[in-house]
Order: sequence, then C-alpha cells, then structure tokens
Amino acid sequence: MRTRRFVVVTVGVMVLSVGLLFTAGYGSGDSPVGAQGVSTPTDLSSVTQHWDKNLTAAQRFVVLAAFNSEAVLDKNTGLVWEKSPQTARATWFDSRFTCLNKNVGGQRGWRLPSIPELASLIDPSVADPGPTLPPGHPFTKVQSAIYWSATSGVGNPSNAWLVNFSNGLVFTIGKTMSSPNLSWCVRGGMNADAY
Repeated sequence: MRTRRFVVVTVGVMVLSVGLLFTAGYGSGDSPVGAQGVSTPTDLSSVTQHWDKNLTAAQRFVVLAAFNSEAVLDKNTGLVWEKSPQTARATWFDSRFTCLNKNVGGQRGWRLPSIPELASLIDPSVADPGPTLPPGHPFTKVQSAIYWSATSGVGNPSNAWLVNFSNGLVFTIGKTMSSPNLSWCVRGGMNADAY
C-alpha cells in the first residue's frame, strides 16, 4: 500500500506542477520574449521565433517603443538588440563590462552576445564592405568592422570569437593580444557557456 500512496502523491505533484506552469503562461504558447518589452497578449503573436523561415527585415525586426525606441526585437531569435551599438572600440574584458552595466531604453540586463547570436545578424548576400546586415534593417551606427562576442575559444580559452561585419566572417583572436574592437549588446535568453 505504501508504494501506491507514493505513486499517487508523486503523480499529484506532477499534475499540480504542470498546472502551475500552464497558469503562469508557459504552456499557453506565450514566448519568454513577452517579458522583454512586449506588453500585451496580442503583441505576443508577433514575437514567435521563426528559425524555420527567412523573414524580411521589415517582418523580422521591431523597434521597441517600450525601450524609448532604443532597442530592436529580432523575431527570428527572440533577442533584443541595442538599436545603436557602441562606436568606441574596447578590449574584450571592457566590452563585457560595458554591456553588463549598460542602460538602454531605461532597461538593464544587457550582455555581450554569444557567437551564434551575433552571427545570426549576418546577411550573407550583402557583399564587402558591408555592413553585412539585412537590407532595410532598423539599426543605426553599425560599422563595417569587427565586433566581440562573449564566446571563448573551446580549444584555447584565451581566444574569443568575433564577427567581421564588413565581410561576414566569423573567427577567433586573442582576448588580450588583439587591438580593441567594437561591441553590440543584447538582452534575452543567455547561453551560460559564453560566460
């Protein structure tokens, strides 16, 4: 009899847990992006991630009024980017520090992006000298230059991954031995391995 009671209690707790998740909105089709600046349930339909589609810039990017129009939602990834990335060059360590302490549109919680996140902005159809962003994108002050990611090299942790937005190349370089590069801060889900 003890075994049956234990099973019933365990199943009951599991049902209660699933019910709470559903009530909290995680089972209703809402995206965690809703917490990043989209304020009404009707807006949530416009932030569905579309990894299986090739959205045009007009469909993909949304300038967020809730961030004083200083941030852009990427509906492909669900990430929120600075509309105007920093134009001053900095070391890898300083770039991470700058993003972590940044206030964009009255919001904190920014970080240096991982390399797949940063590379997701590249449009391979845009030729050198770039910037290799989709035509019609809403970003300003993006330079045809090299931007840091937070991702360290797996084989050599003293290296970091970068994206060259003049030609779309992704590569690694020494964190301390290289010249300063640019940073572009992002807000949203985080890959802890990048930090």
